[in-house]
Amino acid sequence: MSIWSRITDALSELRAWEPLSAVFEHRSVPPEKTVAFTIAAIALGAKMAKADGRVKRSQVSAFREVFHIGAEDAPRAARVFDMARTDVAGFEEYADRVARMFGPRDPVLFDLLEGLFHIAVADGTYDPAEDRFLARVAGIFGISDLEFARMRALFAPGSEPDPHDTLGVSPEASREEKRAAWRRLVRETHPDRLMARGVPEEAVKMAEKRLIAINRAWERVDGG
Repeated sequence: MSIWSRITDALSELRAWEPLSAVFEHRSVPPEKTVAFTIAAIALGAKMAKADGRVKRSQVSAFREVFHIGAEDAPRAARVFDMARTDVAGFEEYADRVARMFGPRDPVLFDLLEGLFHIAVADGTYDPAEDRFLARVAGIFGISDLEFARMRALFAPGSEPDPHDTLGVSPEASREEKRAAWRRLVRETHPDRLMARGVPEEAVKMAEKRLIAINRAWERVDGG
């Protein structure tokens, strides 16, 4: 059974007039994390797609790239996206519920925020409204300003990210501190560790790209 089938099954348990956000209210125990992560990413991503006033085709397509939606699952994915986009619940309500679902600074929250960044820049731009949206979500998730800046440096188009922002360290930090930050990020981002956590395969693929950027940043810092 695909993840989209499981999401659709979860939604079918609700009465037809209830909003998508009710998924989080109807389960005293959070659903299996893969499903919860995907529902939250779509719900928040759909809200973010409207942050600059209109939903772009490229941002909808970004869901297909991140979640590798097969043709057989496209109708289900479209239904979930549309429900999230038109749901009356605000994005802050979704972010708060997700934060409480997983607990403070759970690694899934970082995965989710990175997925939202991917969708935000799918059209090749990074709008100030999207930045405000993501910064607010990061704050609700308990993600620090420095960590948010590091994510933005990895994703925002149009400029080469500062390697120190990528590593989340000050340029004045010692080589040992920079190396320690690099090693910590490599451990946290390694695909084997993510798979052991039960992170969806799609998120692991995104992490592989992030790991490349982290290693490049360390090479620049250490070599320069």
